[in-house]
Amino acid sequence: MKIGKRLLWVDDEIELLKPHIRFLAEKGYDVDTATNGEDAISMVKGQSYDLVFLDEMMPGIGGLKTLSEMKEVQPSLPIIMVTKNEAESLMEEAIGAKISDYLIKPVSPSQILLICKKFLEGKRIEQEHASRDYVQEFGTIASSLLSPMGHEKWITIYQKIVGWDLELDRHRETGLQDMLGEQKRDANNAFAKYIEDNYTNWIHGGNGKPILSPDIIPEFVLPEIDNGKTVFFFVIDCLRFDQWLLMEKLLSADYTVSRRWYYGILPTATPYSRNAIFSGLYPSEIEKQYPEIWMKGQDDDNSRNRYEKELLEAQLERLRITMKPEPKYIKILDPEFGRVTEQNISSLSNARLVSIVVNFIDMLAHSRSDSDILREIAPNEPAYRSLTQSWFQHSWLFRMFQTIAKLKNVTVIVTTDHGSILSARGAKVFGDREASTSLRYKYGRNLKVDDKHALFVKNPGDLKLPNRGITANYIIAKEDYYFVYPTDYHKYLNQYKNTFQHGGMSMEEMILPVVTLRPR
Repeated sequence: MKIGKRLLWVDDEIELLKPHIRFLAEKGYDVDTATNGEDAISMVKGQSYDLVFLDEMMPGIGGLKTLSEMKEVQPSLPIIMVTKNEAESLMEEAIGAKISDYLIKPVSPSQILLICKKFLEGKRIEQEHASRDYVQEFGTIASSLLSPMGHEKWITIYQKIVGWDLELDRHRETGLQDMLGEQKRDANNAFAKYIEDNYTNWIHGGNGKPILSPDIIPEFVLPEIDNGKTVFFFVIDCLRFDQWLLMEKLLSADYTVSRRWYYGILPTATPYSRNAIFSGLYPSEIEKQYPEIWMKGQDDDNSRNRYEKELLEAQLERLRITMKPEPKYIKILDPEFGRVTEQNISSLSNARLVSIVVNFIDMLAHSRSDSDILREIAPNEPAYRSLTQSWFQHSWLFRMFQTIAKLKNVTVIVTTDHGSILSARGAKVFGDREASTSLRYKYGRNLKVDDKHALFVKNPGDLKLPNRGITANYIIAKEDYYFVYPTDYHKYLNQYKNTFQHGGMSMEEMILPVVTLRPR
């Protein structure tokens, strides 16, 4: 068995390590040896090595100095410090010098082999295990999709799919991404049928309904306030679960994380879902109290979400909750205001409830649809996730979370009003000129679309949607379809293919995390 990996073992007592070296040779590794730092540095300059075992105590140049000079020659070379010295200060010095791992003498052959496999074969072994485990999981998920499932089981299925999406993204050489993509499409097909069969019952108070958008504040936010905490309540517009997981990793150093779930209402679009969160009401109920929100001609999200502060205050009043000082509400629509809010975030902690709406992810999704540059930077879901992570890591929002983590007696709750889906298939829709322009849902007169591609809502009241004062129907896209009119059909079909959209019925848009962050 020839692995084709070359090792260098540096130790002034190398003769005593011959059994270990023979053992590694039997396992397929080529091992060169050196008895001092000077020779080792020279060998690293003249030969490419995959891994170095380096004694810490040697005559002449010591292990740490040898380590430093080797790193100058090959910065990415994995170097394992081997020493009898268990002093904590030495360990810290070695870590600071970017040692890859640390072994205490005497070392056993199995320890050495484990290190070799970890650094030299780890990626291959992980890929093999990921391939094996996903193929097994594929069968389990496929079997579940053929059986009746409740809303909790669907959350579990979605978590598994997203988890595998991230795992296989790390192991693209497995070639299983297409297989997962097909399974995701099958799952969304079954999910759309499930929502079509159950959603009306949910919103009319049927037994066994999940937590929905209007339940967010009573279910998650108010209990924390009752516990005497100052609650920072973040609603990050258009945030997907996979994007959140990458953000969560960055926050885990400052917070303990507890994750729960809810289902976003239909359409999964800001005027409906976010207004429902802040009001505690369904859109048709909001229409009765705030008819101006649904006035004809208001087709942009910002104009229909101008009353979130008032809706929140009305919900708290309806629940007979009085807070002193009064709740704060902030909507961040641009980076400059985000930076200003970051600088002032500590001063808000005297309030019992601070609600902060962040629009950047939604802006990113829409900008990507219209920008060739952003599409090139983020051509697919893995790249879109990576772009989100990069932004967050260097953003005022991340710094804001870090500042809040240092405050006393606070809890942070993070959620979103809806997610988004990569829209891959066009659905031809017919309607009059007054129909709305959204790509995943529409309202208007005489709308027609294939019912395989969309849910047709003849009576808006059935889904607790606003009538808007006209005889209007709604259509809500299923799976990954997006609506295209017959006029210039192919032009718009191509223009919006593989863009991130929201408003429809998919796991990505409807199954949403509610995360409680507690400062460590």
